[in-house]
Amino acid sequence: MDLRIDATELPGRSCPAPADSGSARYGGIHVAVQRRNRPAELLDPQPGDAASATWTLPCTTAVTATGVDITGPWVQGGPGGRFVYLSWGTMDPGGAFTMFRRAKLMLDAVPGAVAEAAARDGLLVGRLGLTDARGMPLCARVVPPAVVWSAGSGPQPSASR
Repeated sequence: MDLRIDATELPGRSCPAPADSGSARYGGIHVAVQRRNRPAELLDPQPGDAASATWTLPCTTAVTATGVDITGPWVQGGPGGRFVYLSWGTMDPGGAFTMFRRAKLMLDAVPGAVAEAAARDGLLVGRLGLTDARGMPLCARVVPPAVVWSAGSGPQPSASR
């Protein structure tokens, strides 16, 4: 099965930094999917001012007594607590990425019927906006309604990938 993340409403290329960061602003902001157990390995970093971003992750599914368990190289956490990290960071002109926050797309929040249909049809899609209520890069646990999960082989948006 593939897991496709369709993101819109990116927050821009800069934002205020916390007082203890030693910087007034973060600049050169990018967002990417973080590989399991390899924080420095990122899938397709996208600029924070992109119109949209899309990532497609190969996954494996197993039907268990508690539902569909989704695993793969980009899926974090253990059974019943799986998630995908969207890592926010600054990227310097040489391409070095320095993470400053992350969002956790909680896969255990995918409705059971949607997870079952996705496992059967081969595609799970999560759609979400990446700007929080304060205009900052989205962080923390992300569950519905902040992310909308669907199954099937609907058309892929014409977004960056």
